[in-house]
Amino acid sequence: MNTKNAFIVLEGVEGSGKSTQSQLLSQKLSSEGVSTLLVREPGSTNTGEKIRALILEGSELNPLTELFLFSAARSELIQNEIIPALDSNTIVVCDRYIYSSIAYQGYAKGLSLDTIDEVNSIATSHISPDLVFLLDINPKVAFERKKSDPKDRFERESMGFHNSVRKGYLSLAESNQNAWHIINAEKPTEIISEKIWQKVITFLT
Repeated sequence: MNTKNAFIVLEGVEGSGKSTQSQLLSQKLSSEGVSTLLVREPGSTNTGEKIRALILEGSELNPLTELFLFSAARSELIQNEIIPALDSNTIVVCDRYIYSSIAYQGYAKGLSLDTIDEVNSIATSHISPDLVFLLDINPKVAFERKKSDPKDRFERESMGFHNSVRKGYLSLAESNQNAWHIINAEKPTEIISEKIWQKVITFLT
């Protein structure tokens, strides 16, 4: 398959299936002989994984502290993984990106969106994705899927919090319809995967 370079991000509330779809997309690209890197936020670097554990399993943090921690992990990921991959013509599939900070720390926790944008710009060296897929689902439905799973610190937040996260994502998607694609995440996994795949192939070819 002849393709062009691409940075692809998947976003969504807890339990939306974005991690599963990120893995499926990466596998499909690789099966087509495309050089692909799958990463997650926070994580995918030694520092990022330590920050991930601190954020998800640690004690309560104020929104600004969360933003700085996520941004530190994001900077490590950008500099050490994403930029080198894009420079070597590798397609990057990223499970969460800057939009999670906007939705979670901004829309749900009330941190200034201008502050988030400024910190995100610095942390990412102004690198924006080519495609963003929002796996959209009612949080109540999503949590029914995960009701028997252990909960991290964000998953233990109120349903009102998660509804605010969802509204934030939808607002972001509606404001940039060229890059964003809203996918109904209540559909079966195979149907979601095929919808994402078709949009990715259209972009790449």
